[in-house]
Amino acid sequence: MNRLIVAVLVASGLCGAASADTKDVFGTFATVDGSSHIVITDCGDGSPCGRVVWFDPVKLESGVRVEDARDAKGNKILGLLLLTGFSEKSSDWRGGTIYDPEDGKVYASRLKRRGDGKLEVKGCIGPVCQTQIWKPVS
Repeated sequence: MNRLIVAVLVASGLCGAASADTKDVFGTFATVDGSSHIVITDCGDGSPCGRVVWFDPVKLESGVRVEDARDAKGNKILGLLLLTGFSEKSSDWRGGTIYDPEDGKVYASRLKRRGDGKLEVKGCIGPVCQTQIWKPVS
């Protein structure tokens, strides 16, 4: 009987920890193709903001330095704010936006930490969403 009680308590603790972690989206992550790293920190109000902190210089045109690289709108890529405006929901962050530096467009976005520690990032146009999985960078 004691083993059963211990097993139930351990299992409920594990389930609780897993669901609580889904909203912990803070940290540094490699984008799906590994070409850039995004650091997600507190915007100052508890919501997540994501900025470019590294990107692969191989992706640049010949002769362009990482510090001088620009997005589609002419903004510096290093330090560029990509993720902002999120509201905390029951199991994730919603209502935010993600900026695509390649085309200069902004898309509706959702963020959620998966059980394996990876970040699920959704970019949406209306009801149609595309999901990317970003890996944590140590």
